[in-house]
Amino acid sequence: MSDLKEALRREALDAGFAKMGICRPDAVPELGERLAAFVAAGYHGQMGWMAERMHWRGAPDALWPEAKSVVMLAEPYTPDADPLVALKAQDRATISVYAQNRDYHDLVKKRLKRVGRWLLSRVPGEQIKVFVDTAPVMEKPLAQAAGLGWQGKHTNLLARDLGNWFFLGAIFTSVELPPDTPQEDHCGSCTACLDICPTDAFPAPFRLDARKCISYLTIEHKGPVDTALRSKMGNRIYGCDDCLAVCPWNKFAQTARDIRYDPRPELQSPELTDLARLDDAGFRALFSGSPIKRIGRDRFVRNVLYAIGNSGKPALADAARGLVDDPDEAVADAARWAVERLTCDF
Repeated sequence: MSDLKEALRREALDAGFAKMGICRPDAVPELGERLAAFVAAGYHGQMGWMAERMHWRGAPDALWPEAKSVVMLAEPYTPDADPLVALKAQDRATISVYAQNRDYHDLVKKRLKRVGRWLLSRVPGEQIKVFVDTAPVMEKPLAQAAGLGWQGKHTNLLARDLGNWFFLGAIFTSVELPPDTPQEDHCGSCTACLDICPTDAFPAPFRLDARKCISYLTIEHKGPVDTALRSKMGNRIYGCDDCLAVCPWNKFAQTARDIRYDPRPELQSPELTDLARLDDAGFRALFSGSPIKRIGRDRFVRNVLYAIGNSGKPALADAARGLVDDPDEAVADAARWAVERLTCDF
């Protein structure tokens, strides 16, 4: 099995992954307790699926009892430029690095299936299941148990040889493979990721209150965002990279291997006024094949209007005025807020 594991690692690297590690499905016995505390504190916000499927998310061995090993894989999407620079262009939008081109779910899953098929070809009669961020699997704790890296104070996974710009994929298998040694924390006294958070979304190191996280607010939160948080969102209209971008371990980040993670020119700091004019058809056309498509036009334009309101540029007020009577109440509310912020005459 050790020989099979090493051959599997070579196949994973050939497929485009940067790193592989293996753990048992029950490698994190405290996982259920940690998740229950997160939900009990209300930190999950509107993500009701976290509570509804907690029995699986907190116990990977219950998700698929036949699984004997979890193969965790890392795929880099490291940006070429500092994403924090885009925050200074207040009349333009900032989209999280990972969402500026193709949907990573599709790209990572195809690689996982390739690696999984290779494994099954070597052990006929065994089984696999692949997961990329959409099933009730807590990839980050499992990846730490598999030795890929550790969950930093920003709760994201980071590694000494990868930084923190990488996606995670999981292959659950009935094949019993030798596990790797869990990774230990190497954050030390650094608090850069906590200090930079615009909304103070970290009540303590290693703990995230999603209800304040800009990634959650722009992607998962339905309806109007609390007015106290809107002004802190700046021009971030989909996701937030601040805590990732300042991690010192990024000096060891690996270059993205798939050019489909390279940003599309039209999604690099697009003009807010152009995005505000999108109707449903225009939104779908612009974001075809993008992870942004799943939030829909209304939530997206709501975010754009918050950015317009934060721009400090009265010239953008007309773009917001045209949406004060939008059929979607969250969009109309965001438009009114933006106009008031820019002109104080609404």
